[in-house]
Amino acid sequence: MKSPSDLKILSTIYDTYYKQFETFTLGAENGRASKPYLPIDCKLIAQKLKVDGDIIFGRLYYHLQEKYGYTREDKTKVAFFTLMAGGDRHCINFPLMASVLAGLQEENSKTQRATLISTLAIVISITVPIVSWLAKAS
Repeated sequence: MKSPSDLKILSTIYDTYYKQFETFTLGAENGRASKPYLPIDCKLIAQKLKVDGDIIFGRLYYHLQEKYGYTREDKTKVAFFTLMAGGDRHCINFPLMASVLAGLQEENSKTQRATLISTLAIVISITVPIVSWLAKAS
């Protein structure tokens, strides 16, 4: 089985948790500690993607956190994915994730467009000589 792409993982998280992010109310019963850091269920995301939960956790914690988490000039750290945020476990920085997701979607769109144009160019380059040959043969 093929491992899901970062784009697929983040899209699934976004689709699954956007409503929960949007409807955040500070101090609400069963609410979370802050709006940006949203606790997610790696096993739920894994089930939706038909992979083991540790694959999703590992991609978020070991790969995407290292790639997109950063340190500001004042030395404060901004986590992409963290084990704990306040009392919440396995939290993703939802606004940062949405930005990363938008970038991945844009990159994917450009790649698909380039592939389509290349495919069209190949089809034309094959078709033109065939049509010319058929026109001459007639």
